[in-house]
Amino acid sequence: MVELKQTSPCAGLLPVTLGDVTMSELTPGQMTCLTAFGDPADLSAALERAHGMALPGPNRSSGKQGARCIWFGRGDVLLIGPAPDAALGAHAAVVDLSDAWATVSLKGAGAVDVLARLVPLDLREGHFKRGHTARSQVMHMQASVTRLASDEFMIMVFRSMAGTLVHDMKQAMAAVASRR
Repeated sequence: MVELKQTSPCAGLLPVTLGDVTMSELTPGQMTCLTAFGDPADLSAALERAHGMALPGPNRSSGKQGARCIWFGRGDVLLIGPAPDAALGAHAAVVDLSDAWATVSLKGAGAVDVLARLVPLDLREGHFKRGHTARSQVMHMQASVTRLASDEFMIMVFRSMAGTLVHDMKQAMAAVASRR
């Protein structure tokens, strides 16, 4: 009988450092999509009581590493890190997406330049500050991009696209490194 082994989406592919940029896999813990049934203020209050963070507005995130909530599209947020408190189920649809996403960190002085080659958004710090998040594309892949620090981004794509993400990012990292 075959024994299956659990692996992360980017197993064996990361970390990679080219120039002054490093891409590494993040293991964010549980990932739970929350969609409010009614008034989002009720969900926000429940989230604050249960996890100490408010419901983020559009294109924003709340919380911090280990317990973060990011805007994930119209009416949806993604709770990353802790298992959702049962009380949230009274205010929202609660769906576990933990195995659905590949999550990487892109960090370094050239991170914005790398992403400028792949993402059709202005991610410079003056426009896309720490805590800002967007659903967009990385090349042809649907993605979520969140600025974690002045020189660090969290990028999420569907798990099935992990190899493509690493390939495309490595090419952009190499191009940026060659110009410095």
